[in-house]
Amino acid sequence: MSDETPDSLIPYDEIVQEALRAVVGRVLGEVEATGSLPGDHHFYITFKTGAPGVDIPKHLTERFPDEMTIVIQNRFWDLKVEKDGFQVGLSFNQAPAKLIIPFSAITGFVDPAVNFALQFQAQGEEGGPQEHEEAENDHPIAEPVEDGSNVVSVDFSRKK
Repeated sequence: MSDETPDSLIPYDEIVQEALRAVVGRVLGEVEATGSLPGDHHFYITFKTGAPGVDIPKHLTERFPDEMTIVIQNRFWDLKVEKDGFQVGLSFNQAPAKLIIPFSAITGFVDPAVNFALQFQAQGEEGGPQEHEEAENDHPIAEPVEDGSNVVSVDFSRKK
């Protein structure tokens, strides 16, 4: 008997990633349906700016060529959630911008109000998460609590 785990013919990692993205879609869809965030909930959404389907203003792509984090809290509008992604209006230095973000580009989702976080790789990404600047869209500052509770982290980059 071999101690080595055989390569799976079932793409479990892709299935789990898709399920995690469905959580983000469902949460954003509920916010779209009600028109506002319930209670103190707010979201930090990190995504790959160069991923296929991402459509953001050029000045944001230039400032964040790899990855950026946006905040959905008090100042957002025109949230529309579709099967493969969402679009939202945000303000950056008092300048309005429309962002279109496919779920496949998202690498992180945090709701600091309840200490909940999802982390995953953008589809097609080989490396792990990288450090990046926050997008600094206009919002009240709220820091996510990072004590590890209610955090789901999936890392499929390592073979066992």
